Amino acid sequence: MSKLLCHPAEGRRKIHDITPESANWSYVGFGLYDLASGETASEETGDREVILVVVEGKITLEAAGQDWGELGERMSVFERSAPHCLYVPGGQSWNAKATTEAKLAVCHAPALGAYPAQRLGPDGITLTPRGKGQNTRYINNIAMEDRDVAGSLLVTEVFTPDGNWSSYPSHRHDEDDFPRMTYLEETYYHRLNPAQGFGVQRVYTEDGSLDETMAVNDGDVVLVPKGHHPCGAPYGYEMYYLNVMAGPVRKWRFEADPDHAWIMERDG
Repeated sequence: MSKLLCHPAEGRRKIHDITPESANWSYVGFGLYDLASGETASEETGDREVILVVVEGKITLEAAGQDWGELGERMSVFERSAPHCLYVPGGQSWNAKATTEAKLAVCHAPALGAYPAQRLGPDGITLTPRGKGQNTRYINNIAMEDRDVAGSLLVTEVFTPDGNWSSYPSHRHDEDDFPRMTYLEETYYHRLNPAQGFGVQRVYTEDGSLDETMAVNDGDVVLVPKGHHPCGAPYGYEMYYLNVMAGPVRKWRFEADPDHAWIMERDG
């Protein structure tokens, strides 16, 4: 099995626990709790900043010494409604309790700057189309660089219709050379609808030193340490993914694979 493909753990509440140490990189961490109604989860942020994303279901949440009440609305990500999210700075703690079956994503990266705990959604998040034709997908930008809400983290959701491609044309962001390009590690948390489906993701470098193509199942996470990383949804299966990115600079600057850059030039 590819070292870039992470299956959810069985029999645990925390079914993903990706850290910089486990991923063998420096910035991005990703966790996912799969909670039954009444179950709880809690963590200290330490030297990390955290964006909590209520992927599905509803939870009550206390964080950074405040009671944030009940968060969450959609019972399936494929409703495509805006997610309920909360930013928690470093040096704090959070405690969640599921009031329905719920999936809670824990996106984390080094805590840089002084940002207050705050709700990041659903207010301020608008589903936006991107791409053309079979490259059309729909974006919920949770915390991209246009929102000055975090020191390191960039977080977004993407919905890819069946038969379409996403994170395409192939592009990379693996050099610390701003403004030409930024170095950003990235995780993809994938969901499929119907759940028995699969998607495809390729992670590759132009020199061929990394070239892996993976079948991703519902609930899998793909690590992108470098290189290009397109993915596709087969006919009949809609794909969702939650992206977490972080690096030395909180900017998203990328370059297309030269072999496929003509598609961007043509489509604008």
